[in-house]
Amino acid sequence: MAGTLGDLEILVLLALLRLGDDGYGVAVQREIAAHTPRNVALGAVYSALTRLEEKGLVSATIGPPTPTRGGRRRKLYVVRSAGREAVREALGALRSLSRGLAPALGLR
Repeated sequence: MAGTLGDLEILVLLALLRLGDDGYGVAVQREIAAHTPRNVALGAVYSALTRLEEKGLVSATIGPPTPTRGGRRRKLYVVRSAGREAVREALGALRSLSRGLAPALGLR
C-alpha cells in the first residue's frame, strides 16, 4: 500500500515517467527544474526516491559504467505499476478538487 504521496514524490514519479530508462537522481532533479518553478535539492530528490522505493512505487537497478563518470555506475529508477496507479489517483484528485475553480484562480 503506497499511502499518501507528497507533492515532491508526485513530481519525482512524473519526472521518472518522462525519463523512461534514464531515470537517475540528477536527471530527475533536472527534469523537475525544467518543467516546474521549483529548485529541488539533490538530497531531497534522493530522499524521495528512497521513500518511493520503500513504498514499492519505484524499483532501482545499477546501470552500466559510464565513461563520463570515470566508470562509475548510476542507480537507475523505474516506476512500477503501483507507482503509475498512485500518480493516476493523485492527478485525478487534483482534477476533481480543482474542477470549476478556473474563475477563482484567474484562469481561462
